[in-house]
Amino acid sequence: MWEQIRDNQVRSVILVTALGVMLILLGSFLGQTVLGDWTIGLLLALLIWIVMTLVGYFQGDSILLSISNARKIGPDDMPRIYNVVEEMKIASGFEKMPDIYIVDDPALNAFATGRDKNHASLAVTSGLLQKLSRDELQGVIGHEMAHIRNRDVLLMAMCSILLGTIVMLAWYGSRVLFFGGGTRRSSSGGGNAQIIILLVAVVLMIFAPIMAQFIYLAISRKREYLADASSALYTRYPEGLASALEKIGASTEQLKSANNATAPMYILNPFRKNGRAAEDLSSTHPPISERIRILRAMAGNVSLAGYESAYNQAHKGGGGIIPGSALAAVDTAIQRSAVDMGVAPAEKERAREASDVLWKLHKYQEITCNCGLKFKLPPDFHSDSFPCPRCGTVHSL
Repeated sequence: MWEQIRDNQVRSVILVTALGVMLILLGSFLGQTVLGDWTIGLLLALLIWIVMTLVGYFQGDSILLSISNARKIGPDDMPRIYNVVEEMKIASGFEKMPDIYIVDDPALNAFATGRDKNHASLAVTSGLLQKLSRDELQGVIGHEMAHIRNRDVLLMAMCSILLGTIVMLAWYGSRVLFFGGGTRRSSSGGGNAQIIILLVAVVLMIFAPIMAQFIYLAISRKREYLADASSALYTRYPEGLASALEKIGASTEQLKSANNATAPMYILNPFRKNGRAAEDLSSTHPPISERIRILRAMAGNVSLAGYESAYNQAHKGGGGIIPGSALAAVDTAIQRSAVDMGVAPAEKERAREASDVLWKLHKYQEITCNCGLKFKLPPDFHSDSFPCPRCGTVHSL
């Protein structure tokens, strides 16, 4: 898979460079039209880019997790998810266990973040933990681990910062141009040149964010297919991810903490119309039905070559996504375990498991009465005692 990762890195450099050029052009023309000096605008754009890139590289994962209201859990909080992540860690060749976070949201989704394999985090929603079986959850975690391994999460963070900078400059620039009097007037007859510069700046402000988004999404869609292929290889069970995508796509819950900057990070586009399932066409991800069809078309050929063949069939032989050397190499992922994992928990049990963890993370105090009733008190409960609503026993706190 080294060539696949190298190919991703080359594309990442091209993408970041293209977005950087758009940012510099936009800054230069805004400097010329607003301040009368394009070099000032260029330097300001570069300064903003450098500062935001450094923040994104070193603190981007913390910022994204904070925005998503994610809370970190340990192996004792929820052994089921921890064991699944540990299995995928071994399958993907990671040396360090990624940190695991839970987002208290009924929507079904997950994302990964971090700058490399040693500084990585996985976040899953409570709805996902409740609705997915072990095999389905394993497929989702394998998909997110592939994003970390292929350095997709770092690219997403960097591109989000560049896109945010471009949009920010375009927004403030448009306000200054249209409400602040525009460019300085020249008394030496340079009016026509100033008008041309102003028009170019306006065109850049309108189209630069749109073009940047198209370039970004053109590559991020392909990375979703690569992550699906890697997940099938890690788990040796593509039906797990296919079934998970089916459930996530059929969910009608909206993810409240998602925004335009973080949307491409999730396994499926978090935006959908209220009360409706996710539409097949998505701005940030490939069509759901197509991803499911490719995974199920792999049949007994669970390998990168099997995914490549299924992908080409779905796209009428158009190009493929797996590098040649990766197809020729021997698959090194672990075989699907034949060990009996015991009876899988039902949805009701998974829901109780997820809610118990969330109560604990929010520091609720659990009390079990002698009559068998269990109740939880919020951390801001300030009384010294609490009577059981069933038997009346007073419990000291």
